[in-house]
Amino acid sequence: MKEQYFDKLLNISTGGDQQGFNKSYHYHRYEPTPFSALEELFKHYEINRNDCLVDFGSGKGRLAFYTHYFFDATVTGIEMNDLFYHDAVENLTRYIKKRKNAKSQIHFHHCLAEEYDIDSADNRFYFFNPFSIQVFMKVVKNILISVEKSERNVDLILYFPSEDYIYFLENSTPFELMREVKLPVLSKDYANERFLIYRLLYA
Repeated sequence: MKEQYFDKLLNISTGGDQQGFNKSYHYHRYEPTPFSALEELFKHYEINRNDCLVDFGSGKGRLAFYTHYFFDATVTGIEMNDLFYHDAVENLTRYIKKRKNAKSQIHFHHCLAEEYDIDSADNRFYFFNPFSIQVFMKVVKNILISVEKSERNVDLILYFPSEDYIYFLENSTPFELMREVKLPVLSKDYANERFLIYRLLYA
């Protein structure tokens, strides 16, 4: 019910899952973060208009439109799939009719995650298990290189976090777990439905 409510509110269409599988083993199937999960996350985690959020595996742009609409944050979506990228661009065209300032605050890039050139303003990074640990490691390395060039605090937001991601962050990077946001457990399949926020404090 909330999926339809928020899509209508934002004047977008972000439902559905990917049919079939990606050609690459390293990139996982598309599944949007439920709006109910995003509601719970932002009850416990603050984001505002000064933040620049990057969504890796952004699909049709759900997170981008939600965070811009409610928090006026700048958002960049990174999507490798042709169809989902074009769906996101079409959603942006519709969304702009409601929020005209979005044109300068929401951006979508059609590229591989590890090829995205981290901007010096990017300070929040979102992952819903979009790819293998090998790709995740490359992306985190890119983030760390960017922080060395332009010093700033950054957060990594993991939804349904994989054990591989967690192990890598806690044993091979300077990121530290800042917060866990648990969601109601609906079944054994959803026992890991939570958000983990890792933070790198540079200064």
